[in-house]
Amino acid sequence: MKMKPLGRTGIEVSDLCLGTMTFGTQTAESDAHRQMDTALAAGINFVDTAEMYPVNPISKETVGRTEEILGNWNATHPARRAEYVLATKHSGAGFAGARDGAPISAETIPGAVEGSLRRLRTDYIDLYQFHWPNRGSYMFRQNWDYDPSGGDRQAVLDNMRECLEALQLQVDKGNIRAFGLSNESAWGTAQWLRLSDEMGAPRVASVQNEYSLLCRLYDTDMAELSAYEDVGLLAFSPLAAGFLTGKYQGGAVPEGSRMSIVPQMGGRKGDRVFDAVAAYLEIAAKHGLDPVHMALAWCQARPFMTSVIFGATTQAQLERILEGRDVVLSDEVLAEINAAHRAHPMPY
Repeated sequence: MKMKPLGRTGIEVSDLCLGTMTFGTQTAESDAHRQMDTALAAGINFVDTAEMYPVNPISKETVGRTEEILGNWNATHPARRAEYVLATKHSGAGFAGARDGAPISAETIPGAVEGSLRRLRTDYIDLYQFHWPNRGSYMFRQNWDYDPSGGDRQAVLDNMRECLEALQLQVDKGNIRAFGLSNESAWGTAQWLRLSDEMGAPRVASVQNEYSLLCRLYDTDMAELSAYEDVGLLAFSPLAAGFLTGKYQGGAVPEGSRMSIVPQMGGRKGDRVFDAVAAYLEIAAKHGLDPVHMALAWCQARPFMTSVIFGATTQAQLERILEGRDVVLSDEVLAEINAAHRAHPMPY
């Protein structure tokens, strides 16, 4: 497994990361624990979760269950906690399942960190991430009518400063080792970086945004920021919520799949998506590639990529993913992928 630096933290992470958002809903605890065993045995040293997980569906009653499942694994394997890098997230403004939707602030951070530590049954969190910015985001398909105007710049910056001060206290206590963002923009990430430099506070190590063959919003301004600031991407949904596996083509909705639970796939479902997927499936078939391996290998090779976060509802899906962990795409395949992207841009 290829290892990459997590920003400027000195922490090294595998370029594949085990995502856990189905642990506790679609994935039973026993299966989740088996996935942990399998992933670590395969050389993956990076596991990502969030206080709000599991999803599919999201429910106030299940908030924190995924962290608890990981915590039970940690408790059963206390000597193995140091073997992997554990990332979790503080939910942003508007999520009623945590703190009645309160925004991220100096007041919420201590309690959120302590809650995650308790559920995870660990003494420290390697990477603590803000799940989405208080001011809003163009992620989650909001890019189509995104309007950042009308915000209070000073209020946003003041909040960032107080959050950085609160994070520093958590670092001083030994509760967290590094700080990351999620669903962020270039402007937002640049402000966090600028303020952390001014204050000597925790520096952004990574940005966790959606990225795949079907969702390439990161390719321009964020890519430039990554290159110049050593802030790599942690790509979530690299298989485009399962579309890139091909399992939803032709109107198919496999039992127990995400589409069977969330029919519109969070705004991803539409005629153009299926046409785009067909183009990528054709490339994979032409070159004798598993489309799952092709999609992940393409993400792994992007110049700004730190780690690709994949989710596997089942053990069989995890094993299929791991079979392709060393796949490298040829220049011919990459050229055909670029042509398909031009023909099918922004399918959702």
